[in-house]
Amino acid sequence: MATLVETGEAAIEDSTQPPRFARLPRPVILLLVLVAILCGLIAVFGPTMAAQATLNGFVAGGYIGLGAIGLTLVFGMLKVVNFAHGDLMVSGAYLTILLAWLGVPLPLGMLLAVTGTAALALATEKLVWRPLRRAGAGTLQLFLSAIGLGLVIRSTIQFFAGSQVRTLGANVVTSIAFGPLRMGTLQAVAFVVGLVAMVIVGLALRYTNIGKEMRALADNRALAEVSGINTSRIIDITWTISGCLAGLAGVLYATAIGSFNPNFGITLLLGLFAATILGGIGNAYGALVGGIVIGLSQEWSTLLFNARWKPVVGFTLLILMLLFMPQGIFGRTRRRS
Repeated sequence: MATLVETGEAAIEDSTQPPRFARLPRPVILLLVLVAILCGLIAVFGPTMAAQATLNGFVAGGYIGLGAIGLTLVFGMLKVVNFAHGDLMVSGAYLTILLAWLGVPLPLGMLLAVTGTAALALATEKLVWRPLRRAGAGTLQLFLSAIGLGLVIRSTIQFFAGSQVRTLGANVVTSIAFGPLRMGTLQAVAFVVGLVAMVIVGLALRYTNIGKEMRALADNRALAEVSGINTSRIIDITWTISGCLAGLAGVLYATAIGSFNPNFGITLLLGLFAATILGGIGNAYGALVGGIVIGLSQEWSTLLFNARWKPVVGFTLLILMLLFMPQGIFGRTRRRS
């Protein structure tokens, strides 16, 4: 009788356990899904078209990932949903145009534009976000302030630069061939620069003292202050890094796409939020992966739909992640007591 009871209990436990596939780590599940989708695209459209779309997806994932890192750093640190982040990306692209108009060489102009965007992000912290925190602004007030700040930045750019389509004036005709695959020279440069920047940020967050202090502040601000961390200084550094990444992402987007207008920031913003949620809100490493996944998904979708529907793909992934995995791939599940 005891044996029968134990056998029954074991059967009940086995029935309550999730399927073996569901017990796999979330990153492994994500990788398997991506591989399965790629194999399906290869079977339907052939290896050349699928590989070209994948290559384009990695290029897009570079600037989306960079923008998502800056977005998730600010949210993880200050719990601010910075809707103006996309417009900071636009600022980087248009500062490059301004500096080129003033006669600054394009590579130097890009570097100065990234620096200028970082200064703009730090100025918003000093003039907007810090006073709002001191005034005890709640989540809704901060959210509406972010939307308003984005509109101010975008409208200012449109007032001085106009709303017509612009280019950086760089050579977008030359390309590099990888067998049957082709990538624009500037796209290749943008991809390499974005990849190097993401690696540097990831290593800095993990191994430098500032990175460790930023992670400590994101985990528990009160405990970080008690431990002697200068939280105001770390917040300023966070906004500066976020602004640098936003400016660099905007410059890389303008370089890879070739033409743009002041509204491209709001178009990319959904993809940035989708990448942030996919990777795990507040997780910079997850934002890297999320950006690559969003870039691949949007470029793969061009094999099935018109390219103008790419933002819809990002928005669809955002909704699906919120429905089925709100903690993200690398996020921690929070248990309620």
